[in-house]
Amino acid sequence: MRSARLRITGRVQGVGYRAWMMQVAGRLGLRGWVRNRDDGTVEFVAEGSRVDLEKLKQAAERGPQTAEVERVEGRWSEATGGLDGFDLTG
Repeated sequence: MRSARLRITGRVQGVGYRAWMMQVAGRLGLRGWVRNRDDGTVEFVAEGSRVDLEKLKQAAERGPQTAEVERVEGRWSEATGGLDGFDLTG
């Protein structure tokens, strides 16, 4: 199991980006959370297989039609566990 912490910049708040990411993560069976940050970015942490996390990252780079993603930055690490489902925070 792996973990990804990604930060998405662009027009990603107020356009349904977090709800869309929750749907994508749910379809992939990932666990974690997604939230808006005060600086206008969206951040998410997800745990699962490397393959599924890569799919989530690719989806994050596209975003929903209403978003304009400029950049996705992230860190990968070993999963720590303790995440249950996929939550919308912030």
